[in-house]
Amino acid sequence: MKGYIQVYTGDGKGKTTAAIGLSIRAAGADLKVYIAQFIKMGEYSEIKALERFSDVITIEQFGLGRFIKGTPSDEDIAAATEGLKKVRVAMTSGEYDIIIVEEGNVAVSCGLFSLEALFEVINKKPDNIELVITGRGAHKELIERADLVTEMKAVKHYFEKGVQARTGIEK
Repeated sequence: MKGYIQVYTGDGKGKTTAAIGLSIRAAGADLKVYIAQFIKMGEYSEIKALERFSDVITIEQFGLGRFIKGTPSDEDIAAATEGLKKVRVAMTSGEYDIIIVEEGNVAVSCGLFSLEALFEVINKKPDNIELVITGRGAHKELIERADLVTEMKAVKHYFEKGVQARTGIEK
């Protein structure tokens, strides 16, 4: 099966949810999925849920679990660099059918790794691998390169009324 490049971006809710949904659909078809979560660290509900699919879905986190504002620390960059290296290895290992680079767009915009480094990974994508990159602020060149781009648009969100992220819904 030919693999494509998908990008889920935009300022609306649902980018990670779409990628996780795709991974569960793939698991149902006995496809193997590798998910690299950038920036995030911790026991999010999706981590706990995906443990049930550990025979076909592998998820690793390459963030320090903090919001990056301004220049990222050397530790943040080192974690992201290690994550991108693991993505390359997973993508060329022959073990996985789908690779998800979760918050990859944000990692680029925060300066955790360059757009060129992300393109180096994309350029090594075997023809049969589906590659999904999520996160706000997808770079114009990435959008042009992708085969499928979905933009989540915020129309209305209860966060604007002070509702905090709820376990199982937003986190």
